[in-house]
Amino acid sequence: MDEIVLESFGKINLALDVLYKRDDGYHEINTLMQQIDLKDRIIIKNREKGIEIQCNDKDVPLDNTNLVYRAWEKIIEKTGVNKGAHIIIDKKIPVAAGLAGGSSNGAAVLKGLNLLWNLDLSEKQLMEIGLEIGADIPFCILGGTAWAKGVGEKLTKLKNFSNKMVLLANVGIPISTASVYNNLDLKGINTEIHMEKMIKYMEEDNLPKLAKNMANVMEGVVIKKYPIIGEIKKDMIRCGALGSIMSGSGPTVFGLFDDEEKLYRCKEELEGKIPKVLVAKTI
Repeated sequence: MDEIVLESFGKINLALDVLYKRDDGYHEINTLMQQIDLKDRIIIKNREKGIEIQCNDKDVPLDNTNLVYRAWEKIIEKTGVNKGAHIIIDKKIPVAAGLAGGSSNGAAVLKGLNLLWNLDLSEKQLMEIGLEIGADIPFCILGGTAWAKGVGEKLTKLKNFSNKMVLLANVGIPISTASVYNNLDLKGINTEIHMEKMIKYMEEDNLPKLAKNMANVMEGVVIKKYPIIGEIKKDMIRCGALGSIMSGSGPTVFGLFDDEEKLYRCKEELEGKIPKVLVAKTI
């Protein structure tokens, strides 16, 4: 096999709590992660040596700052296989948007090279390698619906919360996750997130109750700097979303809907205000 094509899915955080800063400099989090069908397409071709990355989005770096590059580098380091790769990213997930686009691409490359090079690494091994590259990569390898703790690597697979309508609104401002964490006042957070209750609603397939209880403690930092994030949340609720929060460190805001007509009306209204409004479903 000389070439492999993979789908690289985005994610949203249905709830995100930041508990404390750890001794290693990372933050301990508690989050519900959900894969969505918004996806990039990754093509991996064998080459003799080195790596070449191509992408249709000019905002995607093509050097060793790209998690795709680091995935190739890390898998060589761990297995001792010295092969090259030509990787083409057909980008649909907005960049630096809180939707794990880069992590998902890195995860796809780990899975793809494992197949392309017949490495026979288990999912657990791939997730361990992925964690050394980025905190969201283990979830992107696992997929579906999961409860994540630690830096995002302690994953509990949950019953699939699939086929729910999601409207994504991205204001087009790339936001650094590190800067959001650095500006987070952990003592000043007064948002209570009841993860067990939310998991119960998910298991009962109770979309209205789950949506109503969604929360993200990172919103305060981002909305303070970019008030439009808060405005979009209000717009979504006014238009009929059952709940609306920011995903990850932002700036993408999403709403969960149970009425397709309301979702598309909301999409139309938001398109007059911001550059990227996308429809997706949970998977």
